[in-house]
Amino acid sequence: MSTASAAQGAPDYEVIIIGAGVCGIYQIKRMVDLGVNATVLEMGGDLGGTWYNNRYPGARFDSESYTYGYSFSKEVLDEWHWKERFSSQPENLKYLNFVAEKFDLRKHMQFNVKVEAAHFDEGHNIWNLELSDGRTLSCRHVIMGLGLLSQPTLPNVEGRDDFKGDSFHTYYWPHEGYDLKGKKVGIIGTGATAIQIIPEVAKEAAELTVFQRRPNWAAPLNNSLISEEEMADIRIRYDEIFEACSKSPGGFEHHPDRRGFWDVSREERLEMWDRLYDEPGFGIWLKNFREIFTDEKANKEISDYIASRIRQRVNDPEVAEKLIPKDHGFGVQRVPLETKYFEAYNRDNVHLVDITETPLERITEKGIRTSEGEFEFDVIIYGTGFDAMTGAFDHIDIRGVGGQNLKEKWDQGVSTYLGVMIHGFPNLYMPAGPQSGSASTNYPRGIETGVNWCTDLLEHVWEHGYQRVEATAEAEKEWTEHVVSMYSSMLMRKAKSWFTGYNSNVKGHEHGNPRFLVYNGGSPKYVQRINQVAASGYDGIDFTPGAPQGGRMTAEQMGDAAD
Repeated sequence: MSTASAAQGAPDYEVIIIGAGVCGIYQIKRMVDLGVNATVLEMGGDLGGTWYNNRYPGARFDSESYTYGYSFSKEVLDEWHWKERFSSQPENLKYLNFVAEKFDLRKHMQFNVKVEAAHFDEGHNIWNLELSDGRTLSCRHVIMGLGLLSQPTLPNVEGRDDFKGDSFHTYYWPHEGYDLKGKKVGIIGTGATAIQIIPEVAKEAAELTVFQRRPNWAAPLNNSLISEEEMADIRIRYDEIFEACSKSPGGFEHHPDRRGFWDVSREERLEMWDRLYDEPGFGIWLKNFREIFTDEKANKEISDYIASRIRQRVNDPEVAEKLIPKDHGFGVQRVPLETKYFEAYNRDNVHLVDITETPLERITEKGIRTSEGEFEFDVIIYGTGFDAMTGAFDHIDIRGVGGQNLKEKWDQGVSTYLGVMIHGFPNLYMPAGPQSGSASTNYPRGIETGVNWCTDLLEHVWEHGYQRVEATAEAEKEWTEHVVSMYSSMLMRKAKSWFTGYNSNVKGHEHGNPRFLVYNGGSPKYVQRINQVAASGYDGIDFTPGAPQGGRMTAEQMGDAAD
């Protein structure tokens, strides 16, 4: 249907969901169950989001697999067997396809379709979406299922196009696989992705040179297989597991130690840290004392402990010191989990280049040149991260009331209501947006919360025949100030992290331009707040009635309107 026919009162869809990742899959499931005429637009070649795109060696969960999966279907919980405690990318993609096929969701998705622009039509209270294939689709409501880490960034270095060998960002790892055997490989970056891929590349490549600007803290993943017997036990305990996740600040199984840091003897602290370091997952980060996130002295003590464990694992003392962060403490930004990352630097074929000592000058035809000289490579891998949280939004020309551009609004400082809505952009929802509970939690747990809340809001809208839904300016200001204020007690406020909106490769996101992107109150408090808003009749949201008939448009009604 054209924009003209939409202007006559019948948009193409009641709801369009952008993104077919973990969020978009569950959101379309909710819409289909309600009989709503909805579609998913996905720029990738298939569903899966993060797990469709990131196919580099070593890509896997840092959440326990059984806490990452959806909780909404007992059938899925009963039928799916997680094979590893921290499942790998191929299995994760297989799982998402399993869910989509089980509920016949793929027919509601459109692939290889990038949304170039989304403009709000104030006269008719609809969104018009301009697509990469030349079409324009209209809808009453837009739901942004965009990944928080789905817009990769490349380093600001000259000559990237000059290199004659193969080069790619980890996000664009060839889907057919890539043979590294016998190759000389350069990797730029030592963030979370690089920490996963470096040990794998080290095992295959003839030579691997890692170019590091800033080291990151990391802790052992301690992965293991899940037997049939253990999986059977997990199935019995799913309600208990998800209940535990709902009560933890991060949405994981791990709960903080609520004893006072200084009330526990140093001997007891060290004993606990030894135990947590050797346990699977985020325990050393999230089962730790709360003071490590707020108290400089407590954080220094845990940082010194982790540094000592790194020194034990790296043979060369000089290399070990280069791998220990000096500009931030342990845990003040999300901690990458690793499998023999530090041991990789003990291999004869792995070399570490500190580009704070010998700056990277340019990419050349043959490789990478630093102030020390030129390194020749067959392959260059960019492990240089993402334009986190807002990057995927910025790459769509989103215009709301009065033609206001969302990127321009957020360039002045990210502001939302509950991390779900934006004043000036009616009928647009973000189940896992910046400043929401999803941004700093076990992602699928936060996604289910956000999707369910947005769906309940839409049911309220349809029940009352509203055509326009918008957060008030006052409510947005109050929520944003609340989010900002919660950074004041957290050591993360000083970190160069995507938690503070930092990315040196994105203009305006450099150090010194903090952006307040995550809600630091923890999942239980966030859920309590959004539930209070719903119970109040959606305080902070303005509703505008529509035509007398009101209500949502089902698929059948949409078809009738188009005829």
